[in-house]
Amino acid sequence: MPRLVKGLDVGTMNLVGALVDDSGETKVKLMRHTFLDIDINPFTKNMLTQTKVKYVEIGKKVYVLGDAAFELANIMNKTVRRPMQDGVISPNEADALPVFALLLEAVLGKPREKGEIVYYSIPADPVDANFNIVYHSSIIEGALKNIGYTSKPMNEGHAVVFSSLADKDFTGIGISCGGGMFNVCVSYKSIPAVSFSTSRAGDWIDKNVAQVLGIKVNRATAIKEKGIDIAKPKSREEEAVCIYYRNLINYTLNNIVEKFKRAENTPSFPDPVDIVCAGGTSLIKGFVDVFKDELKKVEFPIPINDVRLADDPLYATAKGCLLAGLAEAS
Repeated sequence: MPRLVKGLDVGTMNLVGALVDDSGETKVKLMRHTFLDIDINPFTKNMLTQTKVKYVEIGKKVYVLGDAAFELANIMNKTVRRPMQDGVISPNEADALPVFALLLEAVLGKPREKGEIVYYSIPADPVDANFNIVYHSSIIEGALKNIGYTSKPMNEGHAVVFSSLADKDFTGIGISCGGGMFNVCVSYKSIPAVSFSTSRAGDWIDKNVAQVLGIKVNRATAIKEKGIDIAKPKSREEEAVCIYYRNLINYTLNNIVEKFKRAENTPSFPDPVDIVCAGGTSLIKGFVDVFKDELKKVEFPIPINDVRLADDPLYATAKGCLLAGLAEAS
């Protein structure tokens, strides 16, 4: 009997867990990857409990977790805190590691069997930053081990290929458009030909929009998520979001071009391939239209058939990790 497996997308903005339940259905659970420390008293604690807000006490501190933390931060005009920064475990958050472990357990639950395998996403080596991916991966592995899991890392862009390009023989380009990084994987018959990440992503947009508009980053995030169309901006705020989205997409495409120029032994693609985008930063209306516009501006190294979103953009990476785990366990 094959071992039980789960998939985990460790994103800067969201954590997503995926599993196949007893009925054979794929189930996913998403939790915003945030926390907020608050002043606590018996009344506040009672209200949090009654309203079923997820919170934990560590020592003398109380932390609200997930979506509730983000909502409270906006109401209280505070800055939400995150276990991760720029796509990796934050070195600046003293409270990050214990909170991170609690968030992982909240999204994955306990192992269904001893040593259950979790395939978890990690970023590819960045082209424009010096992040310690080894440390980041080791922290995740250690946290999962403490919960009772056996873990295996998987390239985030490759996970998008697994979840979204099965009908194309796992050939094409998967881009995970996250909060801290964009992860790109050019795959041929499921084999990564070119993989890399960039440090410009959703957070980069939010920080720049906040700076030019003179607002808090949380507020810029809320503007981005309120349902605007970046292909048809209607206000100064929306125009700022559109400008930085275009710059980010163009930056990503040019890095793919440069990677192909420098790479050795890259396969030839005789037929046009699809570009599939996933992740929270790709969810904004007009994303694919703007992506196609920017694609026309670069001399792309391989023929492109179509640009599209994954069927479940927020869940694609976790599902790809799950599929890779199931394939190995079967």
